[in-house]
Amino acid sequence: MEADRDAALHAVSAAVLAVTRHLSVHEVFQVIVRAAAQLLDARYAALGVPDDEGSFAEFVVEGVSDEEWNRIGPLPRQHGLLAVMLREDKVQRLADVRRAPAFEGWPTAHPVLRDFIGVPIRDGDDTLGIIFLANKRQPGGFTDDDEERLILFAAHAAIALTNARLYERNRELTVIEERARLARELHDAVAQKLFSLRLTAAAALAAADPRSELERVQTLAKEALAELREVIFELRPAELAGDGLAESLRKHVQVLDRVWGAGRGRRTAVRFEGEEITLPPATEAVVFRIAQEALYNALRHGDPCTVTVRLRPGLLEIRDDGVGFDPSEASRDGLGLASMRERAESVGGVLTISSSSSGTVVRLEVPA
Repeated sequence: MEADRDAALHAVSAAVLAVTRHLSVHEVFQVIVRAAAQLLDARYAALGVPDDEGSFAEFVVEGVSDEEWNRIGPLPRQHGLLAVMLREDKVQRLADVRRAPAFEGWPTAHPVLRDFIGVPIRDGDDTLGIIFLANKRQPGGFTDDDEERLILFAAHAAIALTNARLYERNRELTVIEERARLARELHDAVAQKLFSLRLTAAAALAAADPRSELERVQTLAKEALAELREVIFELRPAELAGDGLAESLRKHVQVLDRVWGAGRGRRTAVRFEGEEITLPPATEAVVFRIAQEALYNALRHGDPCTVTVRLRPGLLEIRDDGVGFDPSEASRDGLGLASMRERAESVGGVLTISSSSSGTVVRLEVPA
């Protein structure tokens, strides 16, 4: 029993301390779910944070591979037993979840769950989310001791979740302040240059011999352009500064998956594979922008069934199974290929694009 208590305290500590390691909220959720599964020796675990639209803003699972998750389909809705757990402040411990009155079934590809235990994660009167586990590896299902440990764990998970959100909000405020600083620099530096450029151009029009004034115009234009590029290059996407590259791409892909998977004749599945990697800020911004452009091209022009974004150390890959195109065809410059290559070269990267009637692959290699 003492060993079990030590295990519980260790799992709780890992969840709370995850915030101090400057992880994103999504990564903190992953730590919580993994720790809970280990704590109760469960094969499956999940944590869901509800949104205001009947679904979940976050839903993190343990024990289900990416391939299995892709086959399961979209995020679950707030219905059935999940809805009961969100409404009621009590533990749900069941010998067989399939026999629960609120059970409403699951997708065909969903793993079969039997013994089940779930606890609301609460902060005062607010339900922040739910954490549940299924299929205990030891025979006999979840016990009273398991329930006690999970209640303790959920209480501390609420602290970790709340702290992670507060930390993320602080980072967002820092980003806002930084963007305001850059806006001031843009106004002070570039606007003054453009004002001088305008006055010099006016002087050139009035001069009998405008050559010296025009040379001055050319110099000022070059300086203004250089300063403008410098300021713009500092303007990293706000989500990158807050979440990091992998999490920003994951969120962007999730939004596209929802948009392109609903209200259309054929669902287009957009998926992300990868973990957080460390890159210089300028390189992160380039990788993110190229991913955005490639995704836009695939979804708008490729008519794919599936688009997959993969992020690995030093490598970004966007692969689709669409109709393809001819990368050398000049009339397709609307795809922004030249701009993507320029972005890649600006950080020492190499962009390659291969396309055929069976799909397109965009690969960006950057110094890791």
